[in-house]
Amino acid sequence: MGKLSKLTILFVEDERELRSALEGAIGDEFDKFIVARDGEDGLKKFKKYKPDVVITDILMPICDGLEMSKEIKKISKETPIVVLSAFSEKERLLKAIDVGIDKYLIKPIDPDELMSALNIVADEMLSLDELIDINAGYQFDKVRKVLIKNGKTISLTKKELLFISILVKNLGVFVLHEEIKKYVWTNKNVTDAAIRTFIKRVREKTGKEFIKNVPGLGYKINTDV
Repeated sequence: MGKLSKLTILFVEDERELRSALEGAIGDEFDKFIVARDGEDGLKKFKKYKPDVVITDILMPICDGLEMSKEIKKISKETPIVVLSAFSEKERLLKAIDVGIDKYLIKPIDPDELMSALNIVADEMLSLDELIDINAGYQFDKVRKVLIKNGKTISLTKKELLFISILVKNLGVFVLHEEIKKYVWTNKNVTDAAIRTFIKRVREKTGKEFIKNVPGLGYKINTDV
């Protein structure tokens, strides 16, 4: 039995067909797969079933995904929340940063991509290891906060390590530009050109293929190297 089979998942989505399709595609992989039709229903079921992970759409009637997530984080700050969002909902995604959303996936949802993200979430929840395996040759030491390639530490500045840290926390999925600015530069006024130069410098140290750009949204670590 895999680690996912021990988890209870709450999936909140107002489109009935999508709820049924995803439940059919991945529901059997978990101990329990609870579905809810909107944020209000989701919050009730969160309180009732106390799921390990919440997956939610943003745009829903009665109570949207972000409002529900805000309430869930008040009850249980540690519960991971994965948001599913259309690319056109970028402004709403920016609000998700302040709510404390853990991961973002862009619709239409690929069940394999979602399972990959949930595997990473499960690893984070269950992992006691100091070293996180990123991809071939790369590891991140959670305790020392250093990036390792083929057993050797890569020399990075404090800001570069902060950048790598937030990407490692979101392995397999992208991190928004605005979230990177907030985390690395603590909301100081930094231009997009300065960020591009910064990323270029990090790539020179880590390898060209290590960091992928998600056009118009943010960056992610390439886990397929």
